[in-house]
Amino acid sequence: MKGELVEFTRSALAAGKGREDIADVLRRAGWAAPDIRAAIDAFADVSFPIPVPRPKPYLSAREVFVYLILFSALYGPAFSFGALLFEFINRSFPDPLDAQRVNFIRYSNDTIRWNISIILVTFPLFYFTFRAVTRELEKDPIKRASLPRKWLTYLTLFIAGVTLVGDTAVLIYNMLGGELTIRFLLKFATIAIIAGGIFAYFLQDMRKEEQT
Repeated sequence: MKGELVEFTRSALAAGKGREDIADVLRRAGWAAPDIRAAIDAFADVSFPIPVPRPKPYLSAREVFVYLILFSALYGPAFSFGALLFEFINRSFPDPLDAQRVNFIRYSNDTIRWNISIILVTFPLFYFTFRAVTRELEKDPIKRASLPRKWLTYLTLFIAGVTLVGDTAVLIYNMLGGELTIRFLLKFATIAIIAGGIFAYFLQDMRKEEQT
């Protein structure tokens, strides 16, 4: 049935009907709004005697590989940078119970070294992969229709969104229990800034793509 909807839209556009008029008549015919939008967006809004189809999303093994590297390299430094800041916060505002542990400093040093090592390896990988992908998209905007890119972008939005919701829930829980401390607030801010920054960037990127 959706193929029939696309063909109807193609014929209507070829007959010179406006997009708003097509959408209105399809709504009155009982079609769902997402299906209507998908059918109309299947054709580029350009001046030409016949409807011009937009590039369809595609799946490329090479791009699956590239985007898996890109987003994996993003998660590594993001989580490690947060863990590194957590350790600095723990040291600046130590918990009395932690301070009494004999191996606290040794464990903290190991955690700091490990997270610095992950950042030094994964961040350059993310940076150079991100630059390469960005250049390819600038040269060939059609590659924005890549399915791996869209799937992993929305997965990243989901992870960042869940992190923000969970972080906010923990803040409210501690606030209601009267257990807010400078140590906790700094950790909350760390998660909010990292996850919020990632969420805002990729959300803006997807919105920009939908507007083009």
